[in-house]
Amino acid sequence: MTITQWLIFILVIQVIHGLGTWKLYVKAGRQAWEAFVPVYNAVILMKIINRPWWWTILLFVPIVNLIMLPVVWVETARSFGKNQYLDTFLTVVTLGFYNFYLNYVADVTYIENRNIHPKSSSGDWTSSILFAIVAATVVHTYFMQPFTIPSSSLEKSLLVGDFLFVSKFHYGARVPMTTVATPMVHDTIPLAKIKSYVFNDDFENRNTSLLNKLQLPYMRIPGFESIERNEIVVFNQPADTLLDMNVFTPDRNYYKPIDKKTNLVKRCVGIPGDSLEVRDGYVYINGKKNELPDRAKLQFVYAVTLKGSYTGNQLINALKTRYDITDVYPSSNNTIAFHATVDAAQKARSHPNIASVERIITPKDTDRNLFPRAPQFPWNYDNFGPIYIPKKGATIALNIEVLPLYKRLISEYENKKVTTRGNQILIEGEPATSYTFNQDYYWMMGDNRNNSIDARAWGYVPFDHVVGKPVFIWMSWDGIKNPRWDRWFTTVGGNGQRTSYLIPFLVLLGAWFGFNKWRKNKNKA
Repeated sequence: MTITQWLIFILVIQVIHGLGTWKLYVKAGRQAWEAFVPVYNAVILMKIINRPWWWTILLFVPIVNLIMLPVVWVETARSFGKNQYLDTFLTVVTLGFYNFYLNYVADVTYIENRNIHPKSSSGDWTSSILFAIVAATVVHTYFMQPFTIPSSSLEKSLLVGDFLFVSKFHYGARVPMTTVATPMVHDTIPLAKIKSYVFNDDFENRNTSLLNKLQLPYMRIPGFESIERNEIVVFNQPADTLLDMNVFTPDRNYYKPIDKKTNLVKRCVGIPGDSLEVRDGYVYINGKKNELPDRAKLQFVYAVTLKGSYTGNQLINALKTRYDITDVYPSSNNTIAFHATVDAAQKARSHPNIASVERIITPKDTDRNLFPRAPQFPWNYDNFGPIYIPKKGATIALNIEVLPLYKRLISEYENKKVTTRGNQILIEGEPATSYTFNQDYYWMMGDNRNNSIDARAWGYVPFDHVVGKPVFIWMSWDGIKNPRWDRWFTTVGGNGQRTSYLIPFLVLLGAWFGFNKWRKNKNKA
């Protein structure tokens, strides 16, 4: 829905609320009209049910309001003496319309100074759990989200098994677009393996489906910094409108809302306005080789010729432990391949069982079916581009030759209908020889250059797909039983060797528990 449609929807809800509660407002000593005034009626209702005013804010926070609305419905019924389990059940299953019965049929009396504390331990636990979920959802959505590194595309910088805290507020927290969803869960509910949100995945009907009209338009709270070149960024994968993530062919029968697309983490090597090219695996920006931070370690794929036959795990273990090489693949009896940094590959040449180590570079004229999948752009992972990364407000010349580079941006991300008639391009049915972009775009790549499905496969990342900035590694495991203690409580960014803040954290945690225990003992005394 658009902002205008949402305002109309909210006004309708306010009318329904007023019709269902105005007599209850009067019985509580208020005026009938107060039940109909948007926002103000919620503030007055908080006074009636003896709850703090800031609950009103939570009623308008997407996802959080799904928890708060049933709580307020139940609290309203209890404020008029309806506090039995049956009353609570009827209030929730009727989506609050039980209060219409109280308003027009039941003979109820307002309880002004009712006890709002739970009468049983189970009620106390329920209340605590509800508000723990509310607090966690607010933090998760607008401030900080935990994230796990799923792949080795940023190997050496971020490792598989790293657990991150991702800041939502650096670039500005994105307001949830999917309004009916399970709190703190992405696209699938764990264990149940079902969708965590209400949405129609049919691509053709995505804009007309009643379910999808509950979507909020894209909005973002202002951040305090912009994405800088070479920063590591978490984002929703643009190509996740596909059924098979390994085959990048659009399936128009499948669609996911932006905020429910798969979360990925890559390095932003190109920012809006850049001209980017990949030459032999190295990124060049505006004709100059991109200088990465010292913590970034590029890896490439190498072909290794052995002096004898391949002997199995002994050689693999030696390469991984002695030379810090991540992936080793047997090829034939006397050849293997591995992914490694330039320094690690150079050191591996000294191994007594290795005859030669040569980097594998794919020639530029070899079509690897990468973005934008057009015969005039036969690019591959090692040699790609040059391309222009669109900037908000920038205008480009548009013709049939370059259309494959920008068609998805204009049609999918900027919601303009793009068609062709011979060599003529039509946008929204009108002939177009140029286009001005409505948002910024970015180019995300992995440091493990030959083992990363990234922008070279699916193209540009729009700013409305950006989730946040990884700032902290709070835990790291190599497998299930091997903690990487040197990575616990370390920063993601910065220069030089990582510094673990685990010990200071444990000291502060111990001091906090000690202070709380001392305060409780003092209160008892």
